[in-house]
Amino acid sequence: MTTTWHPGSWNDCPAGQQPEWPELGDLDEALHELGARPPLVFAGEARRLTDQLGRVATGQAVVLQAGDCAESFDLSSADAIRDKLKVILQMAVVLQYSAGLPVVKVGRIAGQFAKPRSSGTETRDGSTLPSFRGHIVNDITFDQSSRRPDPKRLLQAYNTSAATLNLLRAFTRGGYADLRQVHNWNQEFVASSPVGERYERLAEGIDRALNFMTACGFDTDDAAMRQVELYTSHEALLLGYEQALTRQDSITGDWYDCSAHMLWIGERTRELDGAHIEFLRGVHNPIGCKIGPSTSPSDALALCNALNPDQIPGRLTLISRMGADKVGDVLPNILRTVTDAGHPVVWQCDPMHGNTYETEMGFKTRAFDVIMDEVREYFNVHKAEDTWPGGVHCELTGDAVTECVGGGDALSAESLGDRYETICDPRLNGRQSLDLAFHVAELLADFR
Repeated sequence: MTTTWHPGSWNDCPAGQQPEWPELGDLDEALHELGARPPLVFAGEARRLTDQLGRVATGQAVVLQAGDCAESFDLSSADAIRDKLKVILQMAVVLQYSAGLPVVKVGRIAGQFAKPRSSGTETRDGSTLPSFRGHIVNDITFDQSSRRPDPKRLLQAYNTSAATLNLLRAFTRGGYADLRQVHNWNQEFVASSPVGERYERLAEGIDRALNFMTACGFDTDDAAMRQVELYTSHEALLLGYEQALTRQDSITGDWYDCSAHMLWIGERTRELDGAHIEFLRGVHNPIGCKIGPSTSPSDALALCNALNPDQIPGRLTLISRMGADKVGDVLPNILRTVTDAGHPVVWQCDPMHGNTYETEMGFKTRAFDVIMDEVREYFNVHKAEDTWPGGVHCELTGDAVTECVGGGDALSAESLGDRYETICDPRLNGRQSLDLAFHVAELLADFR
């Protein structure tokens, strides 16, 4: 790390997962234009999210972070955005009732366009081309023109994010998030689910709570019942893009990355001497960092010291993505080391990324039962260590895709080809996402 931070100090550090842009002049031009554009989010919003995540860190709230694996320019329609928001709202209501605590809602949305890759190139039938790195860089079509990194896509990512944010603000403030409407959606899901009987008691409890509130004279048409706050997040992978959207707050003088409310560092780019740690340590947004099974307790502690040396509650979220068979062995010592050092981190479970496999038919998928195995073990570890499990971080869509097997509808591997639409990793569909929420709700109830 450099001793003096500024928005461009990351350039003095090794930066992994950056595209090989063919024309640096075009890249500079695109970044210059981004630097002159308005911020996508505002510093005050990011500070408010830090405060709310601070409540999660102290066990006074739950965080739900969910959305696309990789957003697509082609699938950012109003209907797709609305349906994704609908699922997140439904999940949040279920979690909030069971935990008896506020749910901080963070979408992997309005900026999740870049993806890290295990290799810089991909070979098919003897032809080698640059890997697909998300729509912010290139296109998934396997030909020379499509796979060529194009800096103009940075501007398209900004435009798509701005349009998505505009629509999200309209939905979350305009009555679409009405609590009774969201509850009605959940009742419809319970009634149509093959395993709905398991969820009926919880759904009926929410119904009784709403009726009780009405009987007590609480106005269910009040704005507090019809509006929600949804924050945005994405992996801060392309550092040139992130730097171009970094602004100095006129009130505090602090620097904020105004591409999203929350940014996170992936498992592949969390090197302590790397550019991603260097950049994100200096912005005042809430920050997440993925920690996988290779993370040692000393690694986790070093990340805390680098990213949150002042130990501000809500500033840092450690996102566990261990795999169902490893979380019970790896996470306990990390929890003890970080907690004993006094770091008030938000703990979060990502049960998706450690449990991916490929079927005989060549589909990359995840099994719902294994996803839930990791979530349950994650909660068991926190219960044993007397720490707050925080919440979950998952990849999902509101569409009826067929990308992950299992769930209440028992989606089979043979059905994966019916609607396998992801441009990167397999996502839970809308019904599987609600299955997950009801299961997590049962686990949260044990911590009340």
